[in-house]
Amino acid sequence: MDNKISRTKPQIFDVQDLVRPNVKKMKPYSSARDEFKEIGANMVFIDANENPFETGLNRYPDPHQRELKQLISNIKKFPESQILLGNGSDEVLDLLFRAFCEPKQDNIIILPPTYGMYKVLAELNDVQYKSVLLTDDFQLKVSRILDTADEFSKLLFICSPNNPSGNCFKKNDIEDLLQNFKGIVVIDEAYVDFTGEDSWIQRLNEFPNLVVCQTLSKAYGLAGIRLGMCFASEDIINILKKIKPPYNVNQLTQQKAKEIIGENNVGEDIQLILKGRKKLLEDLDQINFVRKIYPTDANFVLVKVDDANKRYVQLVESGVVVRNRSNQELCDNCLRLTVGTPDENEKLINKLKELL
Repeated sequence: MDNKISRTKPQIFDVQDLVRPNVKKMKPYSSARDEFKEIGANMVFIDANENPFETGLNRYPDPHQRELKQLISNIKKFPESQILLGNGSDEVLDLLFRAFCEPKQDNIIILPPTYGMYKVLAELNDVQYKSVLLTDDFQLKVSRILDTADEFSKLLFICSPNNPSGNCFKKNDIEDLLQNFKGIVVIDEAYVDFTGEDSWIQRLNEFPNLVVCQTLSKAYGLAGIRLGMCFASEDIINILKKIKPPYNVNQLTQQKAKEIIGENNVGEDIQLILKGRKKLLEDLDQINFVRKIYPTDANFVLVKVDDANKRYVQLVESGVVVRNRSNQELCDNCLRLTVGTPDENEKLINKLKELL
């Protein structure tokens, strides 16, 4: 068990103390379009060397995604000035590295088993990563995490609900880390729509060192358009704006996101997925080579089987592709199964029964 120890709160948080010196001195790239918040129909644009002939896509997209941010702001009940959009959540995560982590000097903390891109981005940016394993029931070792951190620990990544285990972390543990970790705590909420938990967005004003990432890839069914969302203080958002590419969210992505968000029927899909998850868990419980089914708050379930490598190959050969997570810490002989359509879930269970 991870025994918590008494810790005092750090001094007043100032994000400028964490910014890389070269980023602090930077001025963001600015196009002529940045000077116009409202664009009239009769305005003539000959500033950006675009093809002038109308194709519907011959103009550069809004670099600030104003209309899309306004929609997201209305849905999330959160100020536009505290939202940054990226080419998928991975770009948002990469911007955090570029803004705050000095290569060959700073480090980040990851909590395996967890989303693999945190480690990949650390290696890409030449930033050391320190790993603190979760407990056997996939919860946070708060004291161990804080003891592992040092003066060069800039980012702490918490994926909740966690991938691949599927569970949410205890709120008290996350609060403890927010109060005592001296860098930025990034809570990755890619799967938050499938839980009964409140988003940490609602508590951003309590913790100036908190960053929350969400995505349209999961609940909204828009993985193909690559749209990630970052919610944080204005200070942190303004730092990330300085270094983001000017047109990082393309016009087609912005149009499709506005269309789907505007329809606002995502709740129906979520309820269908939750219903499918419930039945899938019941059916998996009847498969005799399933050794353990882990609790899940996501749109997937982690299961321990007798021989994950063998079962993975058998399923692929039968036309069902799952994720073998046996190579990750604490996930020996584990398969990760995404909740599909009712037909897909039934096919999975039928194939598993055939393997008996």
